Amino acid sequence: MDNANLLEGMRVVEAAAFVAAPLGGMTLAQMGAEVIRIDALGGGLDYRRWPVTQDGTSLFWAGLNKGKKSVTLDLGSPEGREFAMALIAAPGEDAGMLLTNFPPRGWLDHESLRERRSDLIQLTVQGDRHGGSAVDYTINPRMGLPYLTGSGGAETAVNHVLPAWDLVTGQMAAAGLLAAERHRRRRGVGQHVKLALEDVALAAVGSLGFLAEAQLGQERGRHGNHLFGAFGHDFPTSDGVRVMVVGLTGKQWRSLCDALAMGDEVAAIAQRTGLDLAREGNRFLAREEIAAVVARWMGARPFADVAAQLDRHGVCWGKYQTVTQLVSGDESCSFANPMFGEIAQHGVGALIAPGLPLDFSAVPRRAVQPAPRLGADTEQVLCSVLGVDSAEFGRLHDRGVVGG
Repeated sequence: MDNANLLEGMRVVEAAAFVAAPLGGMTLAQMGAEVIRIDALGGGLDYRRWPVTQDGTSLFWAGLNKGKKSVTLDLGSPEGREFAMALIAAPGEDAGMLLTNFPPRGWLDHESLRERRSDLIQLTVQGDRHGGSAVDYTINPRMGLPYLTGSGGAETAVNHVLPAWDLVTGQMAAAGLLAAERHRRRRGVGQHVKLALEDVALAAVGSLGFLAEAQLGQERGRHGNHLFGAFGHDFPTSDGVRVMVVGLTGKQWRSLCDALAMGDEVAAIAQRTGLDLAREGNRFLAREEIAAVVARWMGARPFADVAAQLDRHGVCWGKYQTVTQLVSGDESCSFANPMFGEIAQHGVGALIAPGLPLDFSAVPRRAVQPAPRLGADTEQVLCSVLGVDSAEFGRLHDRGVVGG
């Protein structure tokens, strides 16, 4: 049995670029939906987005479009736009769904598409709630996080490299489309769902207490690599390997104290400071003194001994490593992890690639699929969905209306 049964028969048309919407589409494809990505002839805005191979093939594009079908059309022509709209509004109980992060106008105008199919579901990812332009790298500064990232002495903003709001938005896009599809199945009506990147970020920082903290006048400072509100920090071993240890929960804290045999020193810190270190917040207040004890223990031992001792006591910890080290030597990023499989990616070659992180007990994992060649599925999709025959497709191709 194949886990395509999860979303078997569902067809989603994607008109998108960059991270959030393509990630949402790929998530649906990895659960078995037929996701048809429509691009202009020659590729969309993200077709050559870095990182790239030596010959310019986008690893970014390949990574975010696994398992989809690729249709290319001359979207500058009325005929090409007509085919795009027809694909979006094609009949079928499990069809009539559009995922996009382009402005809902022209061939993506919701009202125009609803004239073709009244129960159409359209999910539009926007920058802000007004439809204004924004990306992760402009939203994150407004959330205040670059002024909390870095060490306490820094005076400038410190960005991070992970597009966190794009990633959260992509997963919410997939969830939102599935929720709208369930609503249509039960009520028989479609809708236009709008998802603003800005709102996703605001909702997240609100849910994590950042907004309430500021409203109460408790402005948070920069704490470097310290774990806010509990004990956690990074430490070098005697042979130069750096590890992160965390004592967030009571069990994690007790495991760390036992592993390092630092019970007496912790008791002395508690007595000196008057803090009950069984409480996680107090461990944050005493973080510098605790860190000094842990640093002495870590710095006196090689990594192999540190790792063995931490594992023996069930400490929550992690090793710092480069992405190259992750790929070349970490078992979790290998075929030992059933999420990964080998793909033959067009223009790149053989790669180890992740599939869907969700592990469903009722169905086995679906084999990891590569991203399609640009336009490779144009003929098959137009023929199967819209009834275009091979002769007509050939004429359209010769006239430059369709790719393939």
